[in-house]
Amino acid sequence: MEEFTPAPAALATTREALHRLAVYVIAPARHRSTGRFGLRSSPGGFGTPVFEGRQISVVGGELVDSVGGVERRHQISSLHAAADFLGGPVDPETAAEHDSPAPGDVEAPLAIDADASRFLGSWFEMAFAALELIRADATSVDASEVQLWPGHFDAAIEVGDEDHRASYGASPGDHSMDEPYLYVSIWWPDKIGVEATDAQWNAPSFVGSMLKLSDFPDGDPVAAAVAFWRSSRDALG
Repeated sequence: MEEFTPAPAALATTREALHRLAVYVIAPARHRSTGRFGLRSSPGGFGTPVFEGRQISVVGGELVDSVGGVERRHQISSLHAAADFLGGPVDPETAAEHDSPAPGDVEAPLAIDADASRFLGSWFEMAFAALELIRADATSVDASEVQLWPGHFDAAIEVGDEDHRASYGASPGDHSMDEPYLYVSIWWPDKIGVEATDAQWNAPSFVGSMLKLSDFPDGDPVAAAVAFWRSSRDALG
């Protein structure tokens, strides 16, 4: 995979708009049919896995609804218009988490820049490719399925036994960090004697490690992500 170009200027506003779309419209559409709301990376963006012959995705500034191989496209405008296009309501409860942005005015235009949206698609593509490699590594104990969690709007897995378990993920940025970053968040640091003051665990708001996009080494970002996650996993023992 090619190196990332600098993040577009409209990344933060686009990220928040797409986060709202994911958590209040796209994930609930899957949940209504399957009882599950996890999302996935998809070509050029993100969306649902195929469910009951249907797949919903975001590509650039468009919402794509494919049913039985027949594709409909909607230029994303508001949450209400997107929900109406998909045949359901804006759902403020099903997939929301404590760090999800509020739904806001569901009739207001969503500030989505197509280039920033595609950048996020590339970020999630990188994250899924690297997390699948970590998940398949024989050293990764009891690794979970790779998911794009709509509430947090990050791609993540869980790895480790009951004492060494941690979340391994890739955030496109959030309220605490403007730029995209990789992270390892340790579930029970006290059980294994991890100290937040240890240089290995440099995350500013949780016990774990972080690698910001601006600190990625040159070269393949998938390889950089795998190396970062493996280093943190191996340091946990």
